Amino acid sequence: MSIFGKHLSPYAMLSISGLLAVSDQAVKWLVQQSMAYGESISVTSFFNWVHVWNTGAAFSLFANDGGWQRYFLIGIAVVVSIVLIVLIRTNRNKEEAIAYSLILGGATGNLIDRIFRGYVVDSFDFYWRSWHWPAFNLADVVIVLGALLFISVSLLGDKTNNNAEPDGSD
Repeated sequence: MSIFGKHLSPYAMLSISGLLAVSDQAVKWLVQQSMAYGESISVTSFFNWVHVWNTGAAFSLFANDGGWQRYFLIGIAVVVSIVLIVLIRTNRNKEEAIAYSLILGGATGNLIDRIFRGYVVDSFDFYWRSWHWPAFNLADVVIVLGALLFISVSLLGDKTNNNAEPDGSD
């Protein structure tokens, strides 16, 4: 059962990816234009709007490794993006293709940062008491949403036998 209908083209899904990457870049531009590096603005009792940089991968993995990680992570992001584009264009499961387009949009947003800035701008800081989750950005959010959608489709998706004969016999 498809919740997205039959007429969602790969180009529409690639457009979603592009829109998400542009939205991510707009938020990062706003952060860099309105806040000094390291600045933190308390929004709620559990959320700060911050301006921090991440030169590493998720959770700042490789962040202090001397610069090689920038090119390594760019390479990984380019390869993953190409694979995702192919999957979006060839996938018959629309929900899965939407998941791929979310992941692609987020990966592209962070890839743009790595190429042009050398780091990823993060701005969301959730915390409880003195424990802070590592800061993240809109690109990270859509990557996680895409991964969750992919997992849910994989686990809960259509369980029909796709290898069945057209006449209904197995």
